[in-house]
Amino acid sequence: MAYKRYCKTLKLEDDPQLIEEYKKVHAPGAAWPEITQGMREVGILDMEIYLLGTQLFMIMDTVPDFDHESAMKELASKPRQSEWEAYVSQFQKTSAEASADEKWQLLERIYKMDK
Repeated sequence: MAYKRYCKTLKLEDDPQLIEEYKKVHAPGAAWPEITQGMREVGILDMEIYLLGTQLFMIMDTVPDFDHESAMKELASKPRQSEWEAYVSQFQKTSAEASADEKWQLLERIYKMDK
């Protein structure tokens, strides 16, 4: 199956208790169903988030014709999305008003293994 992949990064607050809580709200079944549904509706096929210290790393696989800019704008308008962003901002080095696209910074791919 063809898809596009995006990798993003974000910093969490340097507070072990907040980091543990952030992990809990992202545990299997813990994310609000409206958030996952909204991601699917804009063309996000799969997403994983990894953590090292306070640094988050996201892998986001999307439909082949995914337009990142327009999809992020559409996602921001989905039910409960701004509420979710405000809620998780307490754990992140960001503001409660920031959208997901403003928080998560796209990484530039500099290497891909030859086939």
